[in-house]
Amino acid sequence: MNMTKFSLYAALAVISYLMLLAWNEDYPQVVDFGAPAPSPVPLISPPENTTVTDIPTQLPDSPAAPSPNESVTVSEPTTNISSTNVISVSTDTLEIDIDLIGGDITYLALPKHLRQLDVSNDPFVLLESSPGRSYVAQSGLIGRDGIDNTGRAFYSSNATSYRMDEDEGSLTVDLFTETDGGLPVIKRFGFNRDSYVIDISFIVDNQSSAEWQGNAFGQVKRNVFDDPSVAGFFQRSYLGFVSTSEDDPYMEFAFEDIEERTESIEMNGGWIGFSQKYFLSAWIPSTETTNRFTTRTNNVNEYFGEFTSSSFTVPAQTIGEQAIQFYAGPKDQYSLAEISPNLELNVDYGFLWFLANPIYWLLTQINSIIGNYGVSIIILTFIVKALLFKLSEKQFQSMAGMRRLMPKMQQIKESYGDDRMKQQQATMALYKKEKINPLGGCLPLLAQMPVFIALYWVLLESVELRHAPFVFWLNDLSVSDPFFVLPLLMGATMFIQMRLNPPPADPMQAKVMQFMPVMMTGLFLFFPSGLVLYWVTNSVLGILQQWYITRKIEASYEAKKAT
Repeated sequence: MNMTKFSLYAALAVISYLMLLAWNEDYPQVVDFGAPAPSPVPLISPPENTTVTDIPTQLPDSPAAPSPNESVTVSEPTTNISSTNVISVSTDTLEIDIDLIGGDITYLALPKHLRQLDVSNDPFVLLESSPGRSYVAQSGLIGRDGIDNTGRAFYSSNATSYRMDEDEGSLTVDLFTETDGGLPVIKRFGFNRDSYVIDISFIVDNQSSAEWQGNAFGQVKRNVFDDPSVAGFFQRSYLGFVSTSEDDPYMEFAFEDIEERTESIEMNGGWIGFSQKYFLSAWIPSTETTNRFTTRTNNVNEYFGEFTSSSFTVPAQTIGEQAIQFYAGPKDQYSLAEISPNLELNVDYGFLWFLANPIYWLLTQINSIIGNYGVSIIILTFIVKALLFKLSEKQFQSMAGMRRLMPKMQQIKESYGDDRMKQQQATMALYKKEKINPLGGCLPLLAQMPVFIALYWVLLESVELRHAPFVFWLNDLSVSDPFFVLPLLMGATMFIQMRLNPPPADPMQAKVMQFMPVMMTGLFLFFPSGLVLYWVTNSVLGILQQWYITRKIEASYEAKKAT
C-alpha cells in the first residue's frame, strides 16, 4: 500500500478512536428511572443484618470530647417564631433554605452565578426540592443516643431569616432541639464571606449523670434529572456521585452503578458529593474521625451519597461538639484544593490532565492581567503555537517538499500506468533522492493533537468561561456562537489551509479532504465559542506560519537551483 495513503488512514484511525473515547465519556448512557414518589424513605442505609443503632459499634471510637473549660458554648433556645418549618439564610455567595425538621438544606442558590446571562437577580439554583427535582443536603446525629434515630429531630430558631450584612465577615445561625432525655442540642451553621463552605457543628450540653454518645452523618440526596448548567448538546460532562479513598483519589459513581450497590469506604477525613458540569456539592467530615462513605438508592428512585462518622462521646456534666463541613458552589480547582485533599480532582481533564493543568494555570495567569477570557484564549493560542513552532516547521517543510514533487510524481503515475508495484518503487526512490519523508506532514500534526484535546477539556470544564464575555454578541464563551460567525470563520480558515497543502495522490482521499472543512464547520456549530475561538486563532496563525515557512523554503530552493 502507498505509504502516504497508509499514514493518512492510520492518522484518521487514531483521531477517530480518540474522538470515540471522548464521545463515550461525554455521553454516557443514562437509564430513565422515572419520577420519584412522595413517600418517606429511611434516613441512613445500614449494612446487611444491622440496625441503625448498631452502626456506631462498627466504627472506631472518636477522639475525646472537649473538656468543660474549652470555648464551646450552648445558648438557651427561644420560642420558635417561624410560621413555617423553613428559615432562610442569605450571604454574599449563598441563598439557602433550612428545614427545621432535621435542619436539612432544601434550597441553595448561588447569587454570583446567574441561571441565565440576560436575566439579573436570578441566581443559579443548585439544591432544590420541587416536583421532579429532589436534590437536598441532609445531616444529623444517629447512634446510641442520636436525635435522628427514629425520626428527624425538630429544631427551633430565633428568627425566620438571617442575612450577612456588607460590613460583616461571618454569620452564625443556631438551631435548637433536645434529646429524648432532655439534653439541649444545637445545630450551628457557620458562613464566611467569599466562601461556599458551610461549617456545621453539633453541640451537645450533657448536664446529665451519664455519658452521651452519637455519630454525625451527612448525605446528598438526588433523583435523576438533567444538569441545568449545561447549555448545549456537545457540552455534557460527568453527572453523578463522587468520592475519594486512600487507594483511589477520585472515584465516580454513576446512577446505574449505584443500582448495583457499591461497597463502603472507610478512611480518616475524606469527602463525598455530587458533581455536575460546573458545580459541586460535597460533605467533608472531620479529619479526626474515621468516616464510612457509601452510595445507595431506595425504592422511589432517589440516590444517596453519604457518610457516617465514628462515634463521639460527651462525658457527664460537660459540653461536646462534632464539626463537619458542606461545600456547595463552583468547581474552582484551586479553591477546592484548599478545602480537602483530592477535592480539586472534580475538575476532570481526563487522561491528559498532565497537559491540561499547566494550560489551565497559564490561562488563568493571562486572564489575571488581561481581564477578558476571549483575549486570554487568543494570547494562550499564540503561546502554544510558539511552543510548537518547530513541529509545525517540520510539517510545513514536508508539505512544501511534497508540493514541489507533485509534477514528478504525476510523471511516474503516467509512466507506469496500472503497475502499482513499480509506481510505489519509483515514488519511494524519488522520496529518497529528494530527501523527503512522506510521513513528515502527518507526524507533527499527530504530535499536536494531545495539546488540542487537553485544551478542549480545559475550555470545556472551566467554570470561569461560564457567562464570560468576549466582544460584541459573544457574551458567553461557554456556549455556542448564536450567529455561527466563529464556526463559519473556522471553516473558511480550514479551507484556506487545505488549499495551501498539496492534494493527495488518491482522488478519493482528495475528495474526502475537500469535504473536511464542511464537516468540521457543521460539527463546530454547537461547540463552546471559547473552543471555536481557539481553533480559529490557531488556524489563522497556521496560515501565516505556513505562508512564511513555505516562502522561506521556496526561496532557499531557488537559490540552490540558481547556483
